[in-house]
Amino acid sequence: MSNARLSRPTRRGILAATGAIGLGAALAACGDGGSKDGGSSPAGAAKKSGPWSYKDDRGKTVKLDKVPTEIVAFTGMGAALYDYGIQVKGVFGPTTTKGGKPDVQAGDMPVDKVTVIGNEWGQFNIEKYAGLAPQVLITTIFDGAGTLWYVPEESAKKVAKLAPSVGISVYDRQLTTPLEHVYKLAESLGADLKADKVVKAKKRFEDAAARLRKAAKANPDIKVLAGSASPDIFYVSGTNLSIDLEYFKALGVNFVEPSEGAKKASGGWFENLSWENVNKHKADIIMMDDRAQAIQPADIDEPTWKKLPAVKAGQVIARSPEPILSYDKCAPMLENLAKAIETAKKVS
Repeated sequence: MSNARLSRPTRRGILAATGAIGLGAALAACGDGGSKDGGSSPAGAAKKSGPWSYKDDRGKTVKLDKVPTEIVAFTGMGAALYDYGIQVKGVFGPTTTKGGKPDVQAGDMPVDKVTVIGNEWGQFNIEKYAGLAPQVLITTIFDGAGTLWYVPEESAKKVAKLAPSVGISVYDRQLTTPLEHVYKLAESLGADLKADKVVKAKKRFEDAAARLRKAAKANPDIKVLAGSASPDIFYVSGTNLSIDLEYFKALGVNFVEPSEGAKKASGGWFENLSWENVNKHKADIIMMDDRAQAIQPADIDEPTWKKLPAVKAGQVIARSPEPILSYDKCAPMLENLAKAIETAKKVS
């Protein structure tokens, strides 16, 4: 698969498909406050001393005199590290909703104990970031060029001067690869991988994968469609670039794929459908983007949506297009899809 650099229009298209822009009302710029407790680690993180280094998915190695504790991360990465006992100091990306509640991408991370330096796409408060005296910035990568996710292009050079960065690629690979990379990153930062919670979560993930493989093998005719809703467009995701869908497909799940022409127009990610044409693809199960930026199934008031066989059969489940990369958060994703396939009626 091509790892060519995505053009700016395609990057914006990806954002639309993944809910960062163009999916209903944008998130409000809340979370300007922080907590004095921001740099502390929750119980379960071991104290490590001495030099620290980590080679990221761009092939770049960050070397520091000591293990960093002043960490700023993309919200989902902060949430993943929290599951391993590592509390970051600041975050950027969808962290709180309009009502001030934790965004789905914040997971179990206490949002009142982090400084939010940007809550929407394009927001990244350089002054606030500098004020945190960051030792390292950690985020994901959605393209083959190593572009740091949610770091605005226009301020990327300024951000880079303030602290080294670590990028975990979630582009064109299966879920298990970034999961393992974050697992090892957390260990380098002081996480106790032998902690009961961590061991149980990893075992649960492995069991869930086996269950999903078994369910898919037993029900090969059940077709699954991954979608995301906006006021004017229904996005149908392809499986070739998304870490969750690539992995589910490798386990045997039978996915509906967008047309080749549509995928080519979006850089391989998705197909745009008007609501009038939402019935173009036949599916028995529909997985819908669960993030706050996307319109949720219960709020879709389109007649064509309500007439879809999978919707009428109640065979619509949630999908996390930007999963929190910890075994604790990814295991339920596999379990939910396995259960849906095990119990689905053939309606397509």
